[in-house]
Amino acid sequence: MWRDIKQLYADCLAFALALPILFSIPAVLEFGQHVVEIDLGLFSQGFRATAALDQRRLSLGFAKILAMLLPSYWFIRFMASGRDAAWAKKVERPAVTLFGIQFAILAMVQWLSLFGPPPGLVLDLPFAWWEYASLALGVLAAVLGIYLSAWRVAWPLGNTAIGPLRSIAIMAGSFWRAVVYMIAGFLPLAALHQALNILPVGAPAWVVWLAMVLDSLVVGFLALASTGAIFLAARHAAERRNLALIPR
Repeated sequence: MWRDIKQLYADCLAFALALPILFSIPAVLEFGQHVVEIDLGLFSQGFRATAALDQRRLSLGFAKILAMLLPSYWFIRFMASGRDAAWAKKVERPAVTLFGIQFAILAMVQWLSLFGPPPGLVLDLPFAWWEYASLALGVLAAVLGIYLSAWRVAWPLGNTAIGPLRSIAIMAGSFWRAVVYMIAGFLPLAALHQALNILPVGAPAWVVWLAMVLDSLVVGFLALASTGAIFLAARHAAERRNLALIPR
């Protein structure tokens, strides 16, 4: 497992070097959001609700989330093909069509989580229970996301044989290993991302700008590593069942 995790981060770096324009998509959006945050004074004056809820910041934040989803098409293919950059960036059917469906679904889910009504309101729960309802929904979404890992990987590879229901069956028995992959692919870079957004508050302008450039690169790698963790989980589960993720 540790070898897989080391390979994941090596593949992230290899992808960034082989396909820098594709790698930079989420990084550019993240930097754009930081430019707005600096203009709003979030790093000179600290957190302010009016600045945090600024429409420009929220819009760029949603665009950044979508941009973090986008490279998954190329990175899944990059890892599955053993770092074949030419095949990874190829736009071919049915893979791109299937990924487009996934992307639309995930974009809708992200929009609802950011701009939709709170789950407690939808369920008509007492206000005191709203936080618990949001937490429960978040846990449920995370668990479901793990069981849908095989589907998330199969469709960008053009594999129509693995849909959501079959993905759940494939991932059964591989849940906890998948959890370890997800933590390893997300937590280290997410922690660094948070640190680079907290530590520069009140620092000189040049320190803030430097931290924002570094953070934008971290977000680029975070988009890849979190996707790569899904790939590792799906590959392990498929190998246990002697299944091929790439259609033959």
